Amino acid sequence: MSTVTLEKNGHIGILTIDRPKALNALNSEVLKDLGAAVDAVEADEDIYVAIITGAGEKSFVAGADIAEMKDYDVAGGEAFGLRGNDVFLKVENMTKPVIAAINGFALGGGNELAMSCDIRLASEKAKFGQPEVGLGITPGFGGTQRLPRIVGVAKAMELILTAKTIKADEAARIGLVSYVYPAEELMDKALELANAIAAQAQVAVRQSKKCIRQGIHLDMASAVALEAKYFGECFATEDQKDAMNAFVNKEKLNGFKNK
Repeated sequence: MSTVTLEKNGHIGILTIDRPKALNALNSEVLKDLGAAVDAVEADEDIYVAIITGAGEKSFVAGADIAEMKDYDVAGGEAFGLRGNDVFLKVENMTKPVIAAINGFALGGGNELAMSCDIRLASEKAKFGQPEVGLGITPGFGGTQRLPRIVGVAKAMELILTAKTIKADEAARIGLVSYVYPAEELMDKALELANAIAAQAQVAVRQSKKCIRQGIHLDMASAVALEAKYFGECFATEDQKDAMNAFVNKEKLNGFKNK
């Protein structure tokens, strides 16, 4: 993987888009490497939570690589869109929680990558937008679908149809990101959150993520039935037995077995 790095910090896997001279723009190579990095995180049983960020101080991901896209025909454009969506769905559907640490520009494909993550934290320097209509195209990596689900239809329409860029504080106000931090604190805060998740019972964490991701697309009756199923499955785990017995007996639980 020449354009994405993967490092481990305890039980946390940190994936960094590493094309700083191109503001970490997404081309076919980056998408391939990101998909491979996600697969590596998924396969590593010692990684409980992933963080995705961008190299350098300016950009998380400034968008898809326009130099690569500009000469596509209809079939080429559709194929590139499908390629990006396949990778971002892989991010979204990871069994492990994924945190976006958005350190700078998150425009177009960058905002779409951030939205495929489960939780988004931003630097005060971060900027967000879907500028595609200003380039004669639609958002192509899930922006027209994830943005209205996160911020509501009217706000998504406004942002997409005007190609408007917003600052981090506005992104937090509309619910696009959860927290905004000074740039020098962003990764420490992302690791703090990731470690708080990693300290919980991981079977239950993954069941909860799966239930949220699947249930949000269902009617309420089907969604709560799905929740009951995953809730019930947790009672087959050693973690449930150990934690509930410790609670009832007023004992301190010394960590989880994650099984």
